[in-house]
Amino acid sequence: VHGTCDDVDTLKEEIAQVLAPMGLRLSESKTTVVHMSDGFDFLGFHIQWKRKPGTKKWYVYTFIAKRSIRSVKAKIRALTRRSSTADLKETLIRINQILRGWTNYFRHAVAMSTFNHIQQFTWWRIVSWQKKLHRWGWGQVRRWLTDHTGRWQPISAQGTRLYNPATIGITRYRYRGAKIQPPWV
Repeated sequence: VHGTCDDVDTLKEEIAQVLAPMGLRLSESKTTVVHMSDGFDFLGFHIQWKRKPGTKKWYVYTFIAKRSIRSVKAKIRALTRRSSTADLKETLIRINQILRGWTNYFRHAVAMSTFNHIQQFTWWRIVSWQKKLHRWGWGQVRRWLTDHTGRWQPISAQGTRLYNPATIGITRYRYRGAKIQPPWV
């Protein structure tokens, strides 16, 4: 898309004129004009035009919006409050449901470092919650989460293991060029 900001404003007015006979209108609060290098948030994603590291080429990247990250962290915080006496297995089941749905939705974005961050955040929230609940020190936590050889094991309770969001495969582009399959074939 090429043009100036004035061209975009003119196009916006033309669109409003086309929509008016249909009884539709553009919402002023939702219709904003931004430069692609500034980026914009749409359906939980942050879409931005950036230079690819190590090259001089520019691409449109789809990141996870900060608001979406804050939202999933708030849900995990709510489930792992330090004053909570909920069963660990039930809490793990609920956290796994949240993490699986969230990571499946955002797996098409540039998200691997974000998934790692969410995994670490969740791990520390559960460990801190269990430390407070059982009045454990770090030694008891290590005994709980390591096997007899001293290797760290994932958090689990009665066969329910904490889901690791970083294990999901990132599929950036499902189709290349003109290879997009029509939906009716």
